[in-house]
Amino acid sequence: MAMRTDCKHYESRTYSNGDTVRRCRIDLAPEAPWRCPEPCNGFELRLVDVAWSHGSLVPTQGADEPQGEGIAELLEAAEEIVNQATPDALAEYEASQQQGPVGRLWRKIRRRD
Repeated sequence: MAMRTDCKHYESRTYSNGDTVRRCRIDLAPEAPWRCPEPCNGFELRLVDVAWSHGSLVPTQGADEPQGEGIAELLEAAEEIVNQATPDALAEYEASQQQGPVGRLWRKIRRRD
């Protein structure tokens, strides 16, 4: 089964460089962007798209599905690497924001909280 594009939790975004991300917002598709689990406990039929900006009616072609076993495990390992790197990247970004006049302003704003 492919990704259920009629599910309200399915999300697709195409960036200006042509890259497309397809995912399940509630993280129930371990083999996203290629397929949803069958049956999926989180499936909810998308009824209305309010305030959405829709692109072309021609779907972009995603990457070919890799062949072999352990695809879900590989994607989970990649997600874990990103999750482990996020706090360090965020701390590095916040430290860079505290440099110079903009950083001083940011510190003043944060003290008010």
